[in-house]
Amino acid sequence: MGPRQLPAVLLASCATLLALATPLLAGDPDMLQDFCVTDYKSLNGQAGERYGGRVLLGRAGIPGQHLQLGRLRGDGGERGEAPGAQHAGRLHVPRGLRSVGSEPAAHPPTCHRDHLRARGLPRRRLRPFPGNTCNSVGSAVTAANVEKLPGLNTLGVSMSRVDYAPWGVNPPHTHPRATEIIYVLEGSLDVGFVTTAGKLFARAVCKGELFVFPRGLVHYQKNNGGAPAAAISAFNSQLPGTQSLALALFAASPPVPTDVLARALQVDGGVVEAIKSKFPPK
Repeated sequence: MGPRQLPAVLLASCATLLALATPLLAGDPDMLQDFCVTDYKSLNGQAGERYGGRVLLGRAGIPGQHLQLGRLRGDGGERGEAPGAQHAGRLHVPRGLRSVGSEPAAHPPTCHRDHLRARGLPRRRLRPFPGNTCNSVGSAVTAANVEKLPGLNTLGVSMSRVDYAPWGVNPPHTHPRATEIIYVLEGSLDVGFVTTAGKLFARAVCKGELFVFPRGLVHYQKNNGGAPAAAISAFNSQLPGTQSLALALFAASPPVPTDVLARALQVDGGVVEAIKSKFPPK
């Protein structure tokens, strides 16, 4: 290799490394315009099919794009809908949509400011619409992500509200695509996450305090009081994803083999089957 060829070789090597690094650093897709409202029923798609890795929420046979967000209760109900609005979680997006990158989207001139607004989370007070915590774990999560608020598309942020019954638990889970920061609205929570080295970082977080859960690490929250509690979580992803450890192991479809779980957990197969019976496959 001559000295004149060296700069060209170095430049080509750097370009190759940068090309390989870009997809590794990118979580959500980068923005190609000022904003990009998700169209969950693409002009060429069918209701319920997957487009760009996300399930379309549009309905076949309904004209226009029904993505209007009413005021959602924690249990998924509606309140205060505008006349003629469709189900909560949908907005009327004008026609004239186009795709930007891999995601079906509405061009900014055709968008409306309401596409970027949502009243999907209950108000700061626990009333009037807390999540329904009458379940086996005593907690309820109300998400405000790109599936509920199309204007979040490409912006790389989302939120959720978590309500806890007295002593309720948000069971161990992970968010594979996002870091989470939690702000306690009411009550006091015992929170913690486990590192890849198996070390637990845990503490009590009171009203007005925050705690962070690094991306992809197993974490949990527990209401440590005898009164209801609530918290707001923020994520650096428009769709962070949530994977419950218990459901992933014991409610997968098709199921994870019993002998695999028995060996991994060092228990008898009957114990595994007993646990699986608590989590019927979806």
